[in-house]
Amino acid sequence: MTPHFSATKPQQFLLIITITGVIFRSELALFLIPHTTLLLLTRRLTIPCIITFGLLGSLIGLSLTVPIDSFFWQRFPLWPELSAFSYNILHSQSSNWGTSPWHFYVTSALPRLLFNPMTYILCIPFAASQPVLRRPVMELVMPNLAFVALYSFQPHKEWRFIVYTIPSFLTAAALGASWIWTRRSKSALYRLLSLTLVASIAGSFVASGVMLAVSRLNYPGAEALNRLHALVPEHQSRYPGGREERIVNVHMDTLACMTGITRFLQLPAPPLADLGESAGIEDAEKNLFWVYDKTDEEEKLLDPVFWQRFDWVLAERPERVIGKWKVVETVEGYGGLK
Repeated sequence: MTPHFSATKPQQFLLIITITGVIFRSELALFLIPHTTLLLLTRRLTIPCIITFGLLGSLIGLSLTVPIDSFFWQRFPLWPELSAFSYNILHSQSSNWGTSPWHFYVTSALPRLLFNPMTYILCIPFAASQPVLRRPVMELVMPNLAFVALYSFQPHKEWRFIVYTIPSFLTAAALGASWIWTRRSKSALYRLLSLTLVASIAGSFVASGVMLAVSRLNYPGAEALNRLHALVPEHQSRYPGGREERIVNVHMDTLACMTGITRFLQLPAPPLADLGESAGIEDAEKNLFWVYDKTDEEEKLLDPVFWQRFDWVLAERPERVIGKWKVVETVEGYGGLK
């Protein structure tokens, strides 16, 4: 007989989340704690099973991320998520990106992610109140609330850190919505609640369309880089080697990089010869060569010599750019409702 390896759904969950955490998001280790505890308490996982599949997932993840990321970053051995964990947690540097109050996830992030207020005002509480639904709803909701509570101790907070909880919350809400909808013909109360759900879905759809239109204002960095690409052709220096290509040196500050600037916006991929460690992009149509800089070390930014090599700067605060510079264009971003 051929040996056959099989795993139950809880074992598959543990394996997949471990692999994903090792490769992509280290905070999934925290996500696993309440979920694994629940599976252990309900006897769907055992301690030997947790150790086995946890180690297996870690080995699979490390065997993929370390050689691939080490090759692309040219540093060996490199485990990016361990580096990020060390920087943000062990060295407490995540607060450099901003801090939020302890209740941010509950009072701001989760309501915005769930969006339709009936999910947490009506559907989840209603489902939890029904004896037949109480256990599955609690198993969906409680581990994820525990994860949110644990992550709330981290000063730097972003909605993307808890986005993994949304499918479970929506599933619990769907159980409540289904219970209400399938009983709409039984009483006036269920009919009223059903109409409320329909109205909330329609309202959420309209609100989503409005927010979609507004969301483009969340990316002033991308808008600024696109405008710069259109503006630059007559303002470039010559290539050091005396060839016809021309270099445009651009510095992009932290806010610009956090609000839409990605490698996809940089112009088509170049040959990198003669550029040393610089990251350059050639625009063949305009015969330009672009060099983008994302330096954020405060010591370098305070050195006047550092700024002398740039032709253009994308900056939130022009007064922090040292030297004789002129503001050519200003890009507005969405600052919230007042």
